[in-house]
Amino acid sequence: NYDLNTIVEKRDMKGSIKTLLPLLKTEKGFIFVAFLALLTSSVCSMLGPYYTGFTIDHFVTVNNLSGLQYYACVLLSIYIVVFIANVIQIRFMGGVGQRLLFKLRNMIFEKLEELPLSFFTQNKAGDLISRINNDTEKLSQFFSETLTRLLGSIFIIGGVVVFLISLHPKLGLATLAPAIVLWFLSQFISSWIRKANDESLKSAGLLSAEVQESIQNFKVIVSFNRRDYFRNRFEEINKSNYISNMKAGILNGVYTPVYDFAANLGQYAVLVYGIYLIASGSVTIGIIVSFLAYAEKFYNPLRQMAQLWATFQISLSAWSRISNILSLSSDMKVIEECMTSEKKVLLEFKNVSFHYDSEEEKKDILHEVSFELEEGKTYALVGPTGGGKTTTASLMARLFDPSTGTIFLKGKDIRSIDAKERTSSIGFILQDPIIFGGTLRDNIVYGNEEYESLSAAELHSVLVEKGLESLLSRFEGGLDTPLPKNIDSMSLGQKQILAFVRAVLRNPDLLILDEATANIDTVTEQELEKILEKLPQKTTKVIIAHRLNTIQNADVIYFVNGSAVTKAGSMEDAVNMLLKGKKKS
Repeated sequence: NYDLNTIVEKRDMKGSIKTLLPLLKTEKGFIFVAFLALLTSSVCSMLGPYYTGFTIDHFVTVNNLSGLQYYACVLLSIYIVVFIANVIQIRFMGGVGQRLLFKLRNMIFEKLEELPLSFFTQNKAGDLISRINNDTEKLSQFFSETLTRLLGSIFIIGGVVVFLISLHPKLGLATLAPAIVLWFLSQFISSWIRKANDESLKSAGLLSAEVQESIQNFKVIVSFNRRDYFRNRFEEINKSNYISNMKAGILNGVYTPVYDFAANLGQYAVLVYGIYLIASGSVTIGIIVSFLAYAEKFYNPLRQMAQLWATFQISLSAWSRISNILSLSSDMKVIEECMTSEKKVLLEFKNVSFHYDSEEEKKDILHEVSFELEEGKTYALVGPTGGGKTTTASLMARLFDPSTGTIFLKGKDIRSIDAKERTSSIGFILQDPIIFGGTLRDNIVYGNEEYESLSAAELHSVLVEKGLESLLSRFEGGLDTPLPKNIDSMSLGQKQILAFVRAVLRNPDLLILDEATANIDTVTEQELEKILEKLPQKTTKVIIAHRLNTIQNADVIYFVNGSAVTKAGSMEDAVNMLLKGKKKS
């Protein structure tokens, strides 16, 4: 199962942090320097209130101007050190955040390259884009901004507690009393906040997926005049996202007013209890001033931690969504050769069954299918729409692996053949060909190491030799023709011509054409057939087509329907089987 929305990892906060730490191994030096700067800043910040109270009691109350000037300079020096330390830790942790963002996005893309086609059929592109862009950005911001502020707040809070208890234990406990209630409150609602943030990020991914899908299919929406459907569907998803964000926002923001109230209570306790202690002669005015400053320094970071904690929870949710991708592994790895076939054929299906993992009923598209493809012959796959023709072809190219059974390529289990050797042996022209941005040349030599290093003149000579020049003459700029930024503006026929040239140039042992001429005019189709005739005699061709004239010259015709692949005796038999199959469907 590669559906990211159904992958639920029962991982607590400690577990999430533990899986995140290996990403920071290369950043240890920068984090250490930032940590020292942060510690310096925190310690110096805590000295300020102490020296302020000390100065009031020993110099202000006795009008000692020289001592006052001296400690004023001491305080100024402390604040300058705090400023420099803050600049250093921000600079270093900002770099850590950006490098982590760069590393994470590379890791995700590398992982996506490893995953099989079934992963992309089970997940929406918009949700993947949201994880790559939004979730990684949230994690980067956490390390570049939130982490240092969070740790700084913890250091300051811990240091303030030490100073408060040291200066006057009873007054210190009175100052800290409201914080104890806050701690229990945080423990009580933290799980709700984490869950709400998970739902918020998930709904953001669904919104992104909906927007991407709607824009991609906007031509269909306009042609059917169903803008209302687009609008209503978007409104539904947007409303769900709004509700999730509102819920998360309310829970994330609930700390702030509570912490503000607690801070006011703490200062109120200092004033009330402090006045009593001054009256009894237990403390001085300077100590009360220091306590008021320390109360502010204690509750202000605590207030910030309420906001930072929400950001921390969001970052953990983002990491969970990212790690869901990184934790996946392909089930289509190259295995050690364990089975071979003694039959001297190019490709063999042996008791092959297949169903898509996303289907709840796991209904077989193919069930215990066996057939062979001999070298140099032309095979046609016919059958009603949805009968399994494209699935059969996809299995030949190992875009999927069989659920059961074995496929042999050149006598070897196709799973034991590495990707480079397999793709050089098999050419696949898809029904809806994929064209990339760049130039015509970039697309023609895509994935073809033999021709990638050729100059334009050398490549042109190869195209002339293979009879492909006439096809490319339809593009005004020749090989240097820039393809439009919006590839969808190209006609499907032009795309199929490019895909055809790209596949033929590889001289594959097996060439699969899935409706490759469906959107090409008759003249161009005849040109393509002539080019196919120039392929090496050893090339085996598999043609999937609905137009009968496309398959009439096939050596063997297979009828694909009802989970079976049956050999048709003749063209007339194939037509009859096709008509019967359509009636049943």
